Amino acid sequence: MTALPHPAPPPATVPRARRSRRQLTPWLFLAPGLLMFSVYVIIPIFQSIWVSFHDWDGLGAMRWIGLANYSELWWDEAFYTSLKNNIIWLALYLLAVPAGLMIALFLNQTVRGIRIYKSLFFFPFVISQVVVGLIFSWFYAPGFGLFYALIEWVTGTGVALLADERYVTYGIIAAGLWPQIAYCMILYLTGLNAVAPDQIEAARLDGAKGWRMLWHVVLPQLRPATFIAVVVTVIGALRSFDLVSIMTSGGPFGSSRVLSYYMYEQALSEYGYRMGYGAAIAVVLFGIMMIFISGFIWKMWRDEKGA
Repeated sequence: MTALPHPAPPPATVPRARRSRRQLTPWLFLAPGLLMFSVYVIIPIFQSIWVSFHDWDGLGAMRWIGLANYSELWWDEAFYTSLKNNIIWLALYLLAVPAGLMIALFLNQTVRGIRIYKSLFFFPFVISQVVVGLIFSWFYAPGFGLFYALIEWVTGTGVALLADERYVTYGIIAAGLWPQIAYCMILYLTGLNAVAPDQIEAARLDGAKGWRMLWHVVLPQLRPATFIAVVVTVIGALRSFDLVSIMTSGGPFGSSRVLSYYMYEQALSEYGYRMGYGAAIAVVLFGIMMIFISGFIWKMWRDEKGA
């Protein structure tokens, strides 16, 4: 006796099942990353906002004080000094983007010894920020620092850059620009490898060269690399903690503080472990970051939609 064949499923069932699997599969791959992002990013953000409404030393019980931490920030001169320094960091740090582009265009040429040049420009990116801070601290050091000796040779009087309230922030920014330019250079080198050669040839046949070629043909194709470079540079400028801590510890007299370092001082140093006040500074810093990053994302989405 032969077994009867199973009835075939309805025609609409198979496509619907396949469609469900196709919709579910990407979420299965994204699930581990989304879980880690939620645990280590999203939840801490809301916890910081919650802590900013409390008076807390990090160990004892939290005491609800509402907006008192933010009210204190409004009258805190050290907070405004840190905010001003962050704005200076942001304005000057963005120079890393065009500088990285120019170096990438140079390194993209096929000339003799180009691998050596690439290694030299790539070197700042692979060393630690702590090492960068120490190198520039010695570079600026009074008496034996190369920068000090050079200024003394040119003007007759050396400048202790890291001990001068007028120049200390600019000296630290110069140290930060060294590895940041290398990072932007790497992004643009990767983007230049994806530039369509047929468009370059077509532009050459139309007589485009030099600046016109760069502006109308190359830069539009480097838009994704530019977006990443700008976002990463903005984030790096606003969370500039390492170099300030290594080179000056916020001095002299707090003149080189930035918001991230001031947050650390208030929450985890000799100021009494004011976790709530430090969290309020962190929330302000996060809000500034979100304003800039949201603006860049909206502009890129608008440009892509228009294209």
